[in-house]
Amino acid sequence: MEMTGAKVLMECLLEQGCDTVFGYPGGAILNIYDELTRYKGKIRHITTSHEQGASHAADGYARSTSRTGVCFATSGPGATNLTTGIATAFLDSSPVVFITCNVAKPLLGKDSFQEVDIKGITEPITKKNYQVQNVDQLAKTIRDAFATAESGRPGPVLIDIPKDVTAAKTEFTPLTPKAVDKRRHMFRAPEPETEDIDVLLDMIAKAKKPMLICGGGVTRGKASEEFRTFARRLDAPTAITLMGGGAMDGADVLSTGMIGMHGSQASNRACACCDLLISVGCRFSDRVALKPSTFAAEAKLVQIDVDPKEINKNVQSDHYILGDAKRVLELLNERLPQYDHSDWKSYVFSFPTETEYDDVPGTLTPKQALSTIQHCFPDDVMVTTDVGEHQMWAIQHFHFHYPGQLLTSGGFGTMGFGLGAAIGAQLGNPDKTVLHITGDASFRMNCNELATEEHYGLPICTVVFNNGCMGMVHQWQKLLYDKRYSETTLDRGPDFVKLAEAYGLKGSRVTSTSELVAALTEAKAEHAKGKGYLIDCIIPREELVRPMVNGGTNINDFLLD
Repeated sequence: MEMTGAKVLMECLLEQGCDTVFGYPGGAILNIYDELTRYKGKIRHITTSHEQGASHAADGYARSTSRTGVCFATSGPGATNLTTGIATAFLDSSPVVFITCNVAKPLLGKDSFQEVDIKGITEPITKKNYQVQNVDQLAKTIRDAFATAESGRPGPVLIDIPKDVTAAKTEFTPLTPKAVDKRRHMFRAPEPETEDIDVLLDMIAKAKKPMLICGGGVTRGKASEEFRTFARRLDAPTAITLMGGGAMDGADVLSTGMIGMHGSQASNRACACCDLLISVGCRFSDRVALKPSTFAAEAKLVQIDVDPKEINKNVQSDHYILGDAKRVLELLNERLPQYDHSDWKSYVFSFPTETEYDDVPGTLTPKQALSTIQHCFPDDVMVTTDVGEHQMWAIQHFHFHYPGQLLTSGGFGTMGFGLGAAIGAQLGNPDKTVLHITGDASFRMNCNELATEEHYGLPICTVVFNNGCMGMVHQWQKLLYDKRYSETTLDRGPDFVKLAEAYGLKGSRVTSTSELVAALTEAKAEHAKGKGYLIDCIIPREELVRPMVNGGTNINDFLLD
């Protein structure tokens, strides 16, 4: 049947199972938004306050549902406002299809109004990107984009469509769901080599002090159950990366907590003296392998990853297995006997897995606040964070139980990610409680999305860890820059409670555990009404993220312990 490019896009989105789109309209994308009016009841559109908010919402939707997120933006500044969100999804391997519209083809390359080469700009931060020059190629491009975003190591894809292509007509032949699934299957990761499995099983048999690292690839690869079985069979201490939070239960008896710059003593000391280190879906960034030449120096290091570009990129492995994490672990578990490493575990767990804080009357420590929050919310609460001290405290003290429970910007470190991601998570999981944990510096960057939260009746609870400064940068200045606090003290508005009220939401300010419990009780009452809530949680500026290892140093050289 003949239809316009705009209608082809809508039909392809339905074909791919898309029922929710996040975006912000503009001139170049008007043909698509006009067609969208004919798809009410089939495709829900969420209009955010800013394109960056839409990008993070689509990302949060993808991470929390295991479905591909979809985001619309117009040309020029609309498209460039997506780039932070695209890079965030790229660094954290989140499948999002970003669809931008550009000026008409005759106007391309002429510095036309709101024209930008978004394909060229996003080349380094997308898994693949396209500019559709012919409407006859549009359906194929959309199908390829979804398959690419979801396959192997997931990631963002961008499709740029000139305005005249959305108006042009073409013959469209729909694909059945089975044909779509088959297309996705064509993009799957290759089967792991049997010889590589054999080598690792032999290395395990010889090891006396094995250790595991659970990375974000375990979550992305839907391999959490297989990983936990592997850890139990191996009976090995298991550290998590920031992106691995929830893939290994934070309360598991084998969990040593986070590893790296703000890793626990148990994780970092175990890494320094283990004899076999097996990482699954971990790219060994500079926040984990702070000094690659000394990282796990006593161990044979094994990498399991779906992306060949990650092998030996940051650290040199002694052995690696290329393949989908779920499939590799299935093959290992089929042949892995039950091991007992009790003596080794006793040594590792003689070190703390979590920072303890001195209780000071009239103040809230990060652990007190997070323990109180976790106690007040159900076990399956979804948590989004922004970036900074609150993010580290959350992964240290909030024990995440399942993959996708923690949504955070790990690779790109995007302040402003959290509220948009919470919006996407709540829309994708309407029956769950969604908690947004942020800091006062980060929240300033995305607080405009409170308007989106209120308008769509999303009962998100935002807790602002407010210490009146750009916490993590302030901490570095205190420890490494002789307390020269250059431009990191936030001695200014807004009043976050009044800000929430301006957006039609309730809020309260708390300075003690009892006040926090009362505020959380009120937040739950608002949640039951389908309304969001904001808690301004005052944290002493003197509180630091502990432990801490300085960048570029040995993982065991604690600056703070």
